[in-house]
Amino acid sequence: MSALSVVPQQNSSSVQLLGLDFGSTTSSMMLANSEICRHSISGRMTFSEPRIMAKTEPVLTPFNNSKLDTQALERLLDDWLTAANIDSQQTFAGASLITGLAARADNAQLISQQIRKRLGQSLIATADDPRLESWMAFMGNCALLSRAHADHTFINLDIGGGTTNAAMGRDGQVFRTGCHFIGARHLRFETGSYRLTGLSEFGARLLKYLGIPAATAFQNELTARQRQCLLDWMVRGLEAMVTPGDQWFQRLPHQMFEQVALQLQPEDLLAKPLAITFSGGVGELIYQFLEHGQWPETTRWGDFGIDLAQAITESSVLMPFPHKKSSKFKELSGQDLSTNKLACTVDLRPATAGRATVMGLTLHSCDISGSSLYLPKPELLPLQDLPIIARLKPDTPTEQLQQAFGLAKSSRRGACVQLLESESLGVTAVKTLANQLQTTLQTIEYPHDQPLVLLTCGDFGKTLGHYLSDWGRQPWQLVVIDEIPDRHARFVQLGQPHQTIVPVSFFGMSQEH
Repeated sequence: MSALSVVPQQNSSSVQLLGLDFGSTTSSMMLANSEICRHSISGRMTFSEPRIMAKTEPVLTPFNNSKLDTQALERLLDDWLTAANIDSQQTFAGASLITGLAARADNAQLISQQIRKRLGQSLIATADDPRLESWMAFMGNCALLSRAHADHTFINLDIGGGTTNAAMGRDGQVFRTGCHFIGARHLRFETGSYRLTGLSEFGARLLKYLGIPAATAFQNELTARQRQCLLDWMVRGLEAMVTPGDQWFQRLPHQMFEQVALQLQPEDLLAKPLAITFSGGVGELIYQFLEHGQWPETTRWGDFGIDLAQAITESSVLMPFPHKKSSKFKELSGQDLSTNKLACTVDLRPATAGRATVMGLTLHSCDISGSSLYLPKPELLPLQDLPIIARLKPDTPTEQLQQAFGLAKSSRRGACVQLLESESLGVTAVKTLANQLQTTLQTIEYPHDQPLVLLTCGDFGKTLGHYLSDWGRQPWQLVVIDEIPDRHARFVQLGQPHQTIVPVSFFGMSQEH
């Protein structure tokens, strides 16, 4: 069983927030308790400062060749839930993220199945969603640091076993996300040596592209020159990710390693100094070295993580110490590093020291509805995997309303529509909007047995729901959730009600501008 740090629970009205992270190399769990309260400035419902109740040290994700090891995975989950004394009846919200090589395993859905078997529908089980993982890693690793240094642009590189998830943000907000198949576990070694014992699909492609014979590496060890060639390629890819205008991933051999482009623009970095932070297993190794000045022994975990971390610390683009100036970065981005110096990673180091994703999952995976939501039938919840069909403004033309809700009608498990720019609507405007929506639903003959969720950032959910349903006389399965920030996402999930509020989680994150 993994090492577990537990804080004894106290009697309170707090709710449980649970995060489970299953990655290419390691998996981990975190449990937090938090009070639900109203923000003193914004007036929105929110969580108080969470109290970490339990967290695990990362353990190796259990694989059996290319598949997840079913029995080992079940034991791992049972150990976590038992040791942390998790109450599945009390768990309010959370997320499970399955990423990298774990998400690409032939039986990846096994994780979701086993989680729901143990925790019911109280947890959002989300499979591979690279933009969500990038957002989560930023929030978990450097959101607080970013808010504390609002004059900086931050790029967080979450480097794990199978992928590097990148996110760019300012003042605690993420604006761009990306994901590339650069990671430590595409090549697996006999511990203590560089003799190959396994390759991922992308590891095999990379060896072939670089002209390194895999068969020889399995029989003998990778030579120092071959290792350097591999590391140079990986670091060059990471440098391209954080450099606006760099077309490196546009080259045909490199395109296969890009899942989602970060798409940085020169204006993203010109206005503010840039700080690069790291998370994931490789990020942890970087910060451990910066703290202690030593590296673990050769291939201690049977992969390329230590070598990749060391190579990153030697990059003047990724680790821009004051005495290192990168003419390549200046050439491509237009930045004059003598006057707009890249922030030194030593000076701006995340308090998490790289352990980001599970913290982001636990503490940032969920928004809370306002207390004036419209939920006449609480038994409708939870609702999972609802597609967000449209993001509509209050003045959307009738034809577009009919098109959007007609599309929602085609989703038999239910659908969601976000109502934008609705925070300051008065009672008259809310009633007008409700009449427009009611007419639309009647015109398209929206099914009476099909859930329809409306999300609004205003605090008039109950009012809108009453007007729209004609005070319950219309039999639609309607839910109106209010005080939810606008999210650019593809799917939404509503958890079990807790007193008068509902947890709302998004995934399928899109680029936000």
